[in-house]
Amino acid sequence: MSRVSAPGASPPLDTEFKRGLGLFDSTMVVAGSMIGSGIYIVSAAMARQLGSPGWLLVAWVITGVMTVTAALAYGELAAMMPRAGGQYVYLREAYSPLWGFLYGWTLFMVIQTGTIAAVAVAFARFGGILVPWIAETRYLVPPLHVSTGYAVSLSTAQLVAVALIALLTWTNTRGLDYGKVIQNVFTTTKTGVLVILILLALLVGQNAGAIAANFGNFWQPRGFEPIAGGVSAATAYGVFVALCVAQTGSLFSADAWNNITFTAGEVKEPHRTIPLSLAFGTVMVIALYVLANVAYLVTLPLVAIQQAPADRVATASLAAIVPGAAVALMAVAIMISTFGCNNGLILAGARAYFAMARDGLFFANAGRLNTARVPAWGLRLQGVWAALLVLPRTWDPATGQYGNLYGNLLDYVVSAALLFYILTIAGVFRLRATRPDTPRPYRAFGYPVLPAVYIAGALTILTVLLLYRPATTWPGFLIVLLGVPIYVWLRRRSRPVL
Repeated sequence: MSRVSAPGASPPLDTEFKRGLGLFDSTMVVAGSMIGSGIYIVSAAMARQLGSPGWLLVAWVITGVMTVTAALAYGELAAMMPRAGGQYVYLREAYSPLWGFLYGWTLFMVIQTGTIAAVAVAFARFGGILVPWIAETRYLVPPLHVSTGYAVSLSTAQLVAVALIALLTWTNTRGLDYGKVIQNVFTTTKTGVLVILILLALLVGQNAGAIAANFGNFWQPRGFEPIAGGVSAATAYGVFVALCVAQTGSLFSADAWNNITFTAGEVKEPHRTIPLSLAFGTVMVIALYVLANVAYLVTLPLVAIQQAPADRVATASLAAIVPGAAVALMAVAIMISTFGCNNGLILAGARAYFAMARDGLFFANAGRLNTARVPAWGLRLQGVWAALLVLPRTWDPATGQYGNLYGNLLDYVVSAALLFYILTIAGVFRLRATRPDTPRPYRAFGYPVLPAVYIAGALTILTVLLLYRPATTWPGFLIVLLGVPIYVWLRRRSRPVL
């Protein structure tokens, strides 16, 4: 059975872990898990959906408001329940062990592991710019078609992605200090790189033609793609729909800020440190993301953003400032960014499986620590599954093009992840009602208005995605529901690890 805390009692702190994460370290986990390759790429697709510079920036501001608001609400839960497992624990305590498990199940099957796979492949792809031997079409094991539309392969790019996952998994099994040092160094570096890109664009690379075209016609729609039949950014309703659909790109790029909650058992003074790190990390990253998009708009006309080769907007922007060297420079920058991002994802994810295992809802060995006081078994299991997700390919017979299965899975779970965010923030309201006497060292800023605004906004986005992106929305909910029979089976056969 699950270890649900009694009303009026504050759950005890974990004592098994080494508490080695201070405020700076925790902020680096937040920021480092957020900044991957998305900010350098997704603005191209968003610009095609939204069709104007003004609405592109509005979309990022919406993402920023939602992300920071959610982080501030999570701060209350983190201070109230500073336990390893974070969001899994919050859902378990606010609703029931079933809801905690469904989140943890989806986290392991796709959200965390699929993101780790995606970030690792992004690292390899940009590595291929520097080392041509690394390519998704240079096969060590050619595609083996296992069914219509699906295959398995091992390219040199996939090999590099798997090697990256293996390396970071191994370093994190060596102890918290190893993961912390990597996280701090790479997050500091990639944050500095993003700041330099922004400053170069704003201070050196301003393009008078781009500024006139973008800011002189700030709201005028042009070059947009239809969202669905008869719906596009040409109308007010179409802009509303486009803003909601575009959030799948920007919210995904700003996601994983909640990973610090998984590591609460290793944070010093977690009641204070986790809320502060959530606030500092999300505000810093969102500010940089909005400024990065301003940088794109002062160096490139909107049409160049929309048509950036392979959607690499940051590379096109830097090329407008430093012709010739931009491709290699951005490749290095994104490799640094994705390396640090994956370290944070790998470090944090296993702590959620640890909490599940302690409740008897995951492999028992994942609920035990090694001599370095980290959940090494959970780290290895996560690494193996993430590496396996790198190998399957999708196949389009009409075009002869291969894709990556994890990409489809991530599309499916964007809506499911948003649903879990909604439920978790609604849990703030529920726990205020059901456990009014439980100590809350920090209370959600702007409660009840800001959390309610987040829930309303996220529900609106979910509704629009259900209406206009059903093919990539319903499968995500199906993945969540597949966890129900697994939960029932586990509850019948398992006992908590004490």
